[in-house]
Amino acid sequence: MAMNAGWFTIDGERVVQAFEEVLGKLDSAKGEMFLDFSSVDRIDSNALGAMEKLAGTSHDKAVKVVLHGVNVDVYKVLKLAKLAPRFSFLS
Repeated sequence: MAMNAGWFTIDGERVVQAFEEVLGKLDSAKGEMFLDFSSVDRIDSNALGAMEKLAGTSHDKAVKVVLHGVNVDVYKVLKLAKLAPRFSFLS
């Protein structure tokens, strides 16, 4: 099975908008989608909501979402929100 992976950089200043753009690309994604979080220092409740929507939609479309460069503080928030298990992480 061929897998085409997409790579997207998440802008730390526009996290919610970036997730909306990624959601729009899920229809054409096959296999895996990599999101570069290296410029994201923190996430708020709006971003968590967008991430929850992304996790659900990617699951429905059988697309594995891999988060790259997630800092410890952001990871802790994802873990507290019970979103961490819904994503894969790459350092």
